[in-house]
Amino acid sequence: MSRINRRALLFNSGSAVIASTVGTTALATEALRRDRGPSRDLQALIKAHKATYAAFANAIHEVNGSDPGHADRASRAEERALLAICAYSAVSTWDRQVKARYLLKIEARGELDLSAHMQTLLRSMMCER
Repeated sequence: MSRINRRALLFNSGSAVIASTVGTTALATEALRRDRGPSRDLQALIKAHKATYAAFANAIHEVNGSDPGHADRASRAEERALLAICAYSAVSTWDRQVKARYLLKIEARGELDLSAHMQTLLRSMMCER
């Protein structure tokens, strides 16, 4: 009579997990080989956000108070650019990694703080593929 114990079960299922992990890793590596970098669309969105962020920082630090609405307009432009990155549907491995890293930097500065950011980000992950 065969005795099934926890060790035998763990050993057998552990082999399956290792085989499964090796297969998954091979698939991920192959996907990375196909993807040669982030898409031009995502690169353009990040570049636009960096530019609007710099313009917003300049507007805040301007001493010239001739146009008090300038900082507000710059703030709204930066917000739209950040929301565009949040809304971008990253399909490739590179796009997902670049988007996540960039948004983590923004979040580390405490600037990914609006509920609209999170809602838009979560919606971007729900798109049909």
